[in-house]
Amino acid sequence: MYENFFEFSPDAIVVTDEGGRITNVNSQAEGAFGYTREELLGLPVETLIPERFRAAHPNHRRSYSAHPSVRPMGTGLELLGRRKDGSEFPVDIMLSPVESANGRIVLSVIRDVSERKRAEQALHQIEQRLRNSAEQSEKELRQLIDTIPQQVFVFNADWSPLFANRRELEYTGLTPREAQSKDAVAQIFHSEDLKRLEDLRQRMLTEGAPFEMEARIRGKDGQYRWFLIRDNPFRDAQGRVLRWYGTRTDIEDRKRAEEALRKAQADLAHVTRIMTMGELAASIAHEVNQPISGIVLNANTCLRWLAGDSPNVEEAREAARRIVRDGKRAGEVIARIRAMAMKTVSAKGRLDINELIREVVALARDEVGRSRVDLRTKFADDLPPVLGDRVQLQQVVLNLVMNGVQAMSTVEERPRELIITTQNDGDGQVRVTVQDSGIGINVESVERIFDAFYTTKHGGMGMGLSISRSIVQDHGGRLWAAANEGPGATFHFTVLKHN
Repeated sequence: MYENFFEFSPDAIVVTDEGGRITNVNSQAEGAFGYTREELLGLPVETLIPERFRAAHPNHRRSYSAHPSVRPMGTGLELLGRRKDGSEFPVDIMLSPVESANGRIVLSVIRDVSERKRAEQALHQIEQRLRNSAEQSEKELRQLIDTIPQQVFVFNADWSPLFANRRELEYTGLTPREAQSKDAVAQIFHSEDLKRLEDLRQRMLTEGAPFEMEARIRGKDGQYRWFLIRDNPFRDAQGRVLRWYGTRTDIEDRKRAEEALRKAQADLAHVTRIMTMGELAASIAHEVNQPISGIVLNANTCLRWLAGDSPNVEEAREAARRIVRDGKRAGEVIARIRAMAMKTVSAKGRLDINELIREVVALARDEVGRSRVDLRTKFADDLPPVLGDRVQLQQVVLNLVMNGVQAMSTVEERPRELIITTQNDGDGQVRVTVQDSGIGINVESVERIFDAFYTTKHGGMGMGLSISRSIVQDHGGRLWAAANEGPGATFHFTVLKHN
């Protein structure tokens, strides 16, 4: 799934398994670290990191989301890389977990940031020279800035542009005079990012602290690329900000790699949803068949009432009403199925969580009945609306309901009960609880059941709970499980209230 962008990526990419051993690398990784692909395969990924820094590298044997040293995808982890010859170089590592057919893997996108470090060092030298030599010529300073392999801007204390280096002018197509205009930033920044930049700089006028942000900047070809913007203040002896020195680092390739990973993960979630729907295929067919059979039956009845010597118009009218009713019911069933199967971009909005659960219960009604499960709901009457994506949260509820039904499939000595409860959970959240009276879960398995490809069901893929947890976390909530004091298990998840 990811091979297409491995070799086209400008950065080194290293793939590791759950044990932290390298399973694949691209040619950029070979060039960066001086190893061949064959030499790296099977080695622990820590081989590429100096020994004194290895404690900072995440342990792949633990859950990615639970490890405190791993930052969210896209923020990067700054370390030193170690080449085969023992030499070291600064790197920025972006980590991302991916669920594959062979288990959990971790993609490490590794960028050599030697040039950026040299640029930052050069800027530091500039600041030192300004502090130590007030008489240093402006020409010499500009020549020094022009040698920096990054886009550089200099502003005065109130963010009026003073100077842009050659790399900045070459990318934007601005003349030195245009670059010094107050309108220069507005001309090249994407409109959606410009407001954030202006708000941030206004705050920095008060705080006088360094900052960084990501934004899109238009080149002279009219195309926007993503840049990491870092601005640092230069102060006088009294601590007053005299100037701002800013660098802009092109991160377009990294952003594209992140988007490719997000798309792959979304595709995997969609496939899992379709597979869940496949498990319900027999139930769906039966549920759709019921109103269709009713339509056919009432249509024949209507024809019989009209075919006699004295047509009974009132009875025929009543049969026609039943046809309309059953037609609407069939349409509602199909609409629910279509919504669950659709592959759409996540769109969070105001939702009634009780109504959402009712829709899922209606979809699974026949499967629940065939499994002889008594499904009950206990909805809080005073629940506020929540903020979420309807289809994704339906997928979570449907997965928990089906898991509960399957957990009770072998239970014969006690009632098969499935209870869905909603309640206010405090801290601006709503809680949904799904409790069953099935075979339960071992204490040792309480956390493992959320790992990808871990399953206790015969023929199960072990993806449903893993993806459900990812969906809930994306909604700002959490999903967890607990063994009941009696038989069965209970699953809880929370979702943020809509403000």
